[in-house]
Amino acid sequence: MPAAARRILRLALVILIVGVLVGVMAGLVTLFFRGVESLAFGYFEDPSRPGAVAAPVWRRFAAVIVACCIAAVVWWLIRTRARAVPSVQKAVTGERMPWWETIVHAGLQVFIVGAGAPVGREVAPRELGALIGGGFSRLFRLDARERTLVVAAAAGAGLAGVYNVPLAGALFTVEILLAELSLEAIGVALGASALSALVASVVEGDHGFYAIHGADPSWSLAVFALVFGPLFGFLGYWFSHWTAWAEKKKPNGIAILWLLPAASVIVAVIGIWLPQIMGNGRALGQYAFNATSWTALGVLVIGFAAKSVLTLATIRSGAAGGVLQPAISLGAAAGAALGIGWALLWPGSPVAAFAIVGGAALLAASQKAPLMALAIVFELTHAPLEFLAPLGVAVAGAALTRRLLEHREDRNAPRKLDI
Repeated sequence: MPAAARRILRLALVILIVGVLVGVMAGLVTLFFRGVESLAFGYFEDPSRPGAVAAPVWRRFAAVIVACCIAAVVWWLIRTRARAVPSVQKAVTGERMPWWETIVHAGLQVFIVGAGAPVGREVAPRELGALIGGGFSRLFRLDARERTLVVAAAAGAGLAGVYNVPLAGALFTVEILLAELSLEAIGVALGASALSALVASVVEGDHGFYAIHGADPSWSLAVFALVFGPLFGFLGYWFSHWTAWAEKKKPNGIAILWLLPAASVIVAVIGIWLPQIMGNGRALGQYAFNATSWTALGVLVIGFAAKSVLTLATIRSGAAGGVLQPAISLGAAAGAALGIGWALLWPGSPVAAFAIVGGAALLAASQKAPLMALAIVFELTHAPLEFLAPLGVAVAGAALTRRLLEHREDRNAPRKLDI
């Protein structure tokens, strides 16, 4: 057999094994998340009871504070005593993921989100996926190129398995982790993500993450997407800008022992009156998708502002976590708030349709991944394919606005002199 054929078969075998194992891992992460939620709130969430909205006040107040206090101590130990802090990007470039630090680091993320911390839980399965991919790359003695493909694909498969989004997981791999649209990269990424989502669906099921009722596209929605797509791009750009700032300023020393608990107290207090801001964003997003009239406007606007600030504050205080689901919820809240007024002027689509457009467009700009944003919103909401045109218009406008803002930032950056 030619060497090239043997290489392809070996790579396919590794992807088969890794995809299945990452799916098992994603299922276990979901079970752990549900266990934490059940302990914290007395139930585990679904579209009818997203996040902490149905929990008694004392439960959601106490849960997030206790969880963040515990996490602060463990993260302080990891960051000051451990060999290395896990990083998917470094693993893709060839660095070995430390096994026990990665497991604890990922577990803490799921733990605090399950208890109500306002960050995403999608980084944890990506880290665990990269750990599995790296281990099997070494076991099968893959070369540097193959190892990069497998680790990136395994990380994307972690996202795919936890949320049952195989196409989005593959596109996350090729758009963000690899920044490569070659046939080989797409095949490896899609194979791993599809296998992972299939295996994890035993736990996850095949229902939509968000429940959308009667959302129909229309010319009103299409024009809304054209007009407001750039605005969502502006919001997404600044959300990612401040997220990067929060990550950069995150404490690695003893300051996390008081900063993270303090941030959790603020979250708990605001969560008394606005439980939609707690958790990874599902509660606020589902509220936006359920909105039907101007009576929801106050929660949408205040929720958008509070969720933005508290997500950034939690990361700045030392928590590890993602911003993918928070970005979708922020876009959905902004889209629904604007859509309430737009629908009064030009009826044609329910408020949920405008929320879908906002969620996809803001996510596309914040992640700089328009294809992944389109795919994940379709897969999370099970929106009809007729939404592709208005979503595409909004995402294109958001992505181009992001690029213009980046160009302006680059042009205004101080030039370095060669001396």
